[in-house]
Amino acid sequence: MPWHLDHVQLAVPPGAEARCDEFYVDALGFVTLDKPPVLAARGGRWYRRDDATVHLGVEVDFRPAKKAHPALVVDDYETLLERLRLRGVAVVPDEDLPGVRRCYVEDPVGNRLELIDSTTTL
Repeated sequence: MPWHLDHVQLAVPPGAEARCDEFYVDALGFVTLDKPPVLAARGGRWYRRDDATVHLGVEVDFRPAKKAHPALVVDDYETLLERLRLRGVAVVPDEDLPGVRRCYVEDPVGNRLELIDSTTTL
């Protein structure tokens, strides 16, 4: 089997799961995955959409990831960005890669995510 990325994990502060559900499920369209009971007891969330899996792990001394980030290749890029803006999410375009439409957003706890238009990937 070739190498592949199983998931990316981001940290969240204790008690942030409901706010994160609103962003990852309601805004981005992920579904919540059931965690094994031993891991569910620790809090956090697991999400999946198509081949993208994001795990949120509770960290008591939480600091959001401002530089390190997952990059998600998304369909219906403009529709997604409009949905995020309507929810009050700041969308920061980045034009540093010619021919690639991408931007940065933050989840409700301040973690950075890169969104890349699937029609313009390298």
